[in-house]
Order: sequence, then C-alpha cells, then structure tokens
Amino acid sequence: MTTAPRKPYTTTVPGIRPSAPGKRAAAGALTGLALGDALGFPTEFHDVPSILAKCGPWRGMELPTPAYITDDTQMTLALARALATVTGRGGSAPEAYEGPVREEFTRWYHSPDNNRAPGRTCLVACGLLEGDRRWQDASQTGSKGCGANMRVVPVALIPGLTGDERSGLAQWQAALTHGHPTALAASDLTAHAVRLLAEGAEPTGLVGLLRSYALDRRTDYQERWLGDLWHRAGDRSPREFAARGWDECLDALDRVRAALRDPSPETDPCEATGEGWIAEEALATALLCFLLFPQEPLNVLRRAACTKGDSDSIACLAGALAGAHLGADAWPAPWVDRIEHRDELLAFGALWER
Repeated sequence: MTTAPRKPYTTTVPGIRPSAPGKRAAAGALTGLALGDALGFPTEFHDVPSILAKCGPWRGMELPTPAYITDDTQMTLALARALATVTGRGGSAPEAYEGPVREEFTRWYHSPDNNRAPGRTCLVACGLLEGDRRWQDASQTGSKGCGANMRVVPVALIPGLTGDERSGLAQWQAALTHGHPTALAASDLTAHAVRLLAEGAEPTGLVGLLRSYALDRRTDYQERWLGDLWHRAGDRSPREFAARGWDECLDALDRVRAALRDPSPETDPCEATGEGWIAEEALATALLCFLLFPQEPLNVLRRAACTKGDSDSIACLAGALAGAHLGADAWPAPWVDRIEHRDELLAFGALWER
C-alpha cells in the first residue's frame, strides 16, 4: 500500500539565526551526550532522596572518575560508525545504510563491553538482526522504549541530507529495534530538536517548532524506509500507524509546555513529564531539563541525572541538546578529558562539524 506524495520538509524555519562561527555543535552534542550518560549511570534505578544522600545537593554533582558510559553512548557510537561508513561512500538511499548499521548493531550485541545494563529490546532485536532475515522480522513492534531515540543524535549531525532523508533515517534506525510508532516519531523528533539547536534555533521557541514539525509529519508514513512495518504492528493503515506515534509525542510536548509555565527547577522533572523509560517521556524530560537551564549546561546534566527515572538516558539526551545549542566549549575540559571514548566522540564531531 502506498501513501500520497507529500511536500518535502525543510529545516529552514523563520526566526532561526545561523549558528555562531566556531561553535562546533557536533562535538558539543556528542560530548554532552556522553557526559550526561556517565553522570546518570550511577544514579539510574535510584530515587531522588537516595541520589541526594549519595551525591549531596544535585547542583554540585561531579562526574565520576573514571567516567564510564552506558549502552546509550555505545549504541550512539555504533550508529555513528555505520553512518560514517555510508557517507564516506557517498550513499544516502535506505539500502546503503542497512548493511553497515546491522553490522555495527550486531557487533555491539557481541561486544564484551556490552555489560552496562543494556535494554532488553535492543538485546533481543540486535540478536535477531544477525543473519539473513529481513530487518522487519527483528523489529520489536510492541516496544517504544527510549533505546530508539537515545542513539539517534548522529543522524542530526551528519551533513548533506535533506529534511525528508533525515526523518526517514531517524525513524528507520529506531525501527531496527523498536518498531512501535511512538519510538519512531520520538527518534525523528529528537534528531530534529538537535538539528534545530545546532543550526541556531532559540530555546524559547523550541517546543513550538517541535510541535509544528510533529503536526506536519503526523500522518506521513516513511514507506521507502519502513516497508510493511505498519502492517506488522497491527494498524489498519500507514497513516494510522504514523498518527498513533506522533499523537503521543504531541501529548508529551504539551506536558513540557505546561511545566514551563510555572517552572520548578528543584522538583524532579519526572514528576511533570515522566520517568523516561519510554521514548516520548525520555525526550520530554530531557527537553524540560534543558529548557530549565538553557545557558547552564552542567546544571542541565545534573538536573537530568538527579531524577527518579531513566537517569542516564534522560541526561544523555539533555546533554546532546545543550551541546548542540552551546557548542563544544560548553563542557569543562577536565570532564571531557576523562570521558570514556573521548577521542572517538571528538573525531566524529570534527568529521561532521558545522
């Protein structure tokens, strides 16, 4: 079943100022992601009173030494390696990405370093991606866990893609593991948020820009990228499948907007926007943490890490947003110097610099 052609989406939005020369948004986003991941690693699965008892006041939280990352950054790097392989060959069609991404995801699945409390959906799906079966047979269509959008940031950073290509790639990489429509929509929305900030969007208008994007995409099914995934998920049409995911993301954005009307920085953000174990809540709570402190990147990370929910995933997404907005110099050198995989993160940042 095919869907009607649609007007190509562009990220050229009135009111967005060009990003500052030398900002190094790509390095800032990737480094911020890893720093948030490492800061939230020790606090995941703990409630806020337990975190405060262990770490002291949240505004003084320090990066652990050594600063180990989790599966969030591991899978981000796996995707980044695959994307770099494809862009190095000059390809942008869906078929060009499948081999390299499947190879990197299955390599992560077998890695001895894959011992950082990885998500069950990613483990099941990546195990099934090994071999000759269609990727749709591996996709877990009932799962909208945040493992789909925690790793999507490289899609926002690679140059040379159209808006439609970036949207399709963001959704497709999510669908390899998490086939629920909300996982796809949240990944697309996360990539768009990072891209907007890297290009100079003002934080005060970000939620509105994301709502407009979601409304524009609401019934758009990326058939070229997703094939028959909608049917496997049990929906009556591709449009119904797409709308189901975007509507949940729109609800999550509305909760962010409501929380910002009367902001309460000392209250656990999870109380307003959810604990982040599922895709739309991870994005919403990360957005809230960022928008509470748009010019204070360390407080973005600390607030995100001191939450009762999926702290490392919330903090990694919040860090990517802050880094895309403020650039690489937002992060203190002593923190950056001791983050695991520092050199590879900075290398990808340099490769995709804007």
